[in-house]
Amino acid sequence: MASQESASPGATLARLDGSEHLVRDTLPSSLRQSSASLPSWIAVIGNHVPRQCGIATFTADLCDSINDEYERARLMVIAVNDPGSHYEYPARVRFEIIQDESSSYENAADFLNSSNVAMVSLQHEYGIYGGASGSLILRLLRRLKMPVVTTLHTVLREPDANQRTVMEEIAVLSDRLIVMSKHSSLVLQEVFHVPAEKVDLIPHGVPDLPFVGPDQFKYSSGTEGKVVLLTLGLLSPNKGIERVIEALPRIVADHPAVVYLIVGATHPHIRQREGDRYRIQLQALATKLGVKRNVIFHNRFVSPEEMSQFVGAADIYVTPYPHVAQAVSGTLAYALGAGKAIISTPYWHATELLAGGRGVLVPFEDSDAIATATIKLLDNPAACQAMRKRAYQYSRETVWNRVAESYMNAFVRARAERDADTAYHVLEPRFYSNTEQVATHQVSPALSNRPRRISA
Repeated sequence: MASQESASPGATLARLDGSEHLVRDTLPSSLRQSSASLPSWIAVIGNHVPRQCGIATFTADLCDSINDEYERARLMVIAVNDPGSHYEYPARVRFEIIQDESSSYENAADFLNSSNVAMVSLQHEYGIYGGASGSLILRLLRRLKMPVVTTLHTVLREPDANQRTVMEEIAVLSDRLIVMSKHSSLVLQEVFHVPAEKVDLIPHGVPDLPFVGPDQFKYSSGTEGKVVLLTLGLLSPNKGIERVIEALPRIVADHPAVVYLIVGATHPHIRQREGDRYRIQLQALATKLGVKRNVIFHNRFVSPEEMSQFVGAADIYVTPYPHVAQAVSGTLAYALGAGKAIISTPYWHATELLAGGRGVLVPFEDSDAIATATIKLLDNPAACQAMRKRAYQYSRETVWNRVAESYMNAFVRARAERDADTAYHVLEPRFYSNTEQVATHQVSPALSNRPRRISA
């Protein structure tokens, strides 16, 4: 792939000083991908579809994209099952961890160590693993013999004691850490004291969709002749959807054809605790405000094909989340990749993705601001189209095949650094002074010149 001079989101690695390196073009020549350097077997640990959650979808998409981009790469998945659940997994799932059973994590580690696995890719979110703040995953990581690259889906600026302990040990046990935003990279460095050179910034992947108008998708979504606002994802009370419903009376007064699509099943854990109470509250709010006919619920977990149809039909995508500490939003990344006009609250991920006129940011919990921003976009189609183009152009480096390449480079680097470190300790034991620190994302020349055990 040709070198890119601009720091696009899919090609950057974060540094503590704020500068960036291109992820595909900064590997030393000794680490560049070749058929010999690619890991033979990669095991991905996390959730996987048909489990209904964002991590499961991400894991499946990442595996699919690596398989599509690298024919020789072989992947297996170690899937985590929530309590009392069983799933009909695809063949790539070779082992299932029972979330709250500590022995299950140790057995998974033994399985991986006895298999021909060259690399582990851990998908981390505190809530998907058992123990206090997901601490049981540490039992697995401590036993592994191969390199580990961990993708952090949540990085907290104000962790509690358990969360801090878990994150700090994950950082020590991982050869490299992947984050999806600059903010997450800085938090890792400032709060958890992770060295900058250990952190790779690789964006959330998105499908490579064409840049087209929404009208051709509206028939399949049942919104022909309508102006569509869309929020998509598992439904839970921390999504702020009521703020958009509260904005609808003003919006509909100016643009009567507007409908608000709320697409997604209630989050399984929320449904288990309280059923569909939040959805019922939203429906009651729409009725109270006189916009019941303008709010359409699709109460199901949508397939990738359905997701592309719903996002395609959207004139404006809205993420009204009420909390600033939202490190990643996969649906926001998806909407950006589809070239949608976007209105969002300024949580961390949105602030980064929508900079440079790629979207409109409105204050948290402010339905009037949502109404004003929506009306302004609908009244100015030329400005809306220009925003869509900026979003689409920006997201070209975040399509899944580019993200797969960035992940594979991180895997290659992790294994080479592990092998170099092993060779150093075996062949040339010595101590480094503080002036001999390795440059960000580069293997030390002293290390790179030593004999290595690079396996095929």
